[in-house]
Amino acid sequence: QVQLVESGGGLVQAGGSLRLSCAASGRAFSTYAMGWFRQALGKEREFVAAISRGSSFRNYADSVKGRFSISRDNAKNTVYLQMNSLKPEDTAVYYCAADRSGNYGLPRGVGEYDYWGQGTQVTVSS
Repeated sequence: QVQLVESGGGLVQAGGSLRLSCAASGRAFSTYAMGWFRQALGKEREFVAAISRGSSFRNYADSVKGRFSISRDNAKNTVYLQMNSLKPEDTAVYYCAADRSGNYGLPRGVGEYDYWGQGTQVTVSS
């Protein structure tokens, strides 16, 4: 079982930046593909970004491309989401997730990830 703990959320003005972190337990982190998702109030959880095991491949939702950047440090068992030029529509609870298959296809579906964190709130004011 893998535990994922997100941190770094908060309140920021439009145009600002935040960096989210997700710390994973266990020794298999480097074998997992990792993803970030978000869920706004009253909406379904949606894909934001994903990164392959060795950071060779990244995938982004169109809505965040060019503004968000996903990275990982396997030595620290941590995945990051750097969020720049934030907009009010980015307001949501952000979740990290682990795909234990290590799929290089970097899946975008919620059901394709095996482990989830508890989420961290990001609020962007206008």
